[in-house]
Amino acid sequence: MTVNKKHIAIILDFLEKTYPDVVTQLRHENPFQLLCATILSAQCTDRQVNAVTPALFARFKTPKDFAEADIAEIEALIRPTGFFHAKAKKLKGCAEALITRHGGEVPRDMDSLLALPGVGRKTANVVLNAAFGVPGIVVDTHVKRIAFRLGLTRETDPEKIEYDLMAVLPEKTWIAFSLELIYHGRALCTARKPRCPECGLYPICPRSGVKPG
Repeated sequence: MTVNKKHIAIILDFLEKTYPDVVTQLRHENPFQLLCATILSAQCTDRQVNAVTPALFARFKTPKDFAEADIAEIEALIRPTGFFHAKAKKLKGCAEALITRHGGEVPRDMDSLLALPGVGRKTANVVLNAAFGVPGIVVDTHVKRIAFRLGLTRETDPEKIEYDLMAVLPEKTWIAFSLELIYHGRALCTARKPRCPECGLYPICPRSGVKPG
């Protein structure tokens, strides 16, 4: 699809000025904690993840701790995040893979991250972006929704959306753009009741009915 370059510039300018200090909302002290927190964030709010990780990381500090842990204990600590049986299995499996394949260190490349249990492109990009500063676009529910609303993609598959956005956005904006859309999705462009009249992007948004110029 063809995207209006002028609109891209307006979108980027608005987001940068409106959300100048964006950071991941998942609390962490190192790449491994961020990896675990992101795995836990599947179908769960960042707030809920942040409510359970202090106790989780106090009990299990390293990949070795998770690998040797009783999975029932992990489950008990992460239960409020939902799907705790599957998530505990992923956390333990991921820790075991980090030890056997990477000496207990979180890898810094997409392919290695994707080979870990419980890690998809969203999780990998979160870790690469926030822990290592590697450019990439995180496609969560906010990014998926708003990118579609703004006419930046017509895809529904997250990986295809990621590639669409990478094709039209300057690489230097990728990390901030994902976070800015997440902030915007929480503040104004919500799923059920978007506050369109209050949004500075509304004049160029397809939802307004104004044709690109």
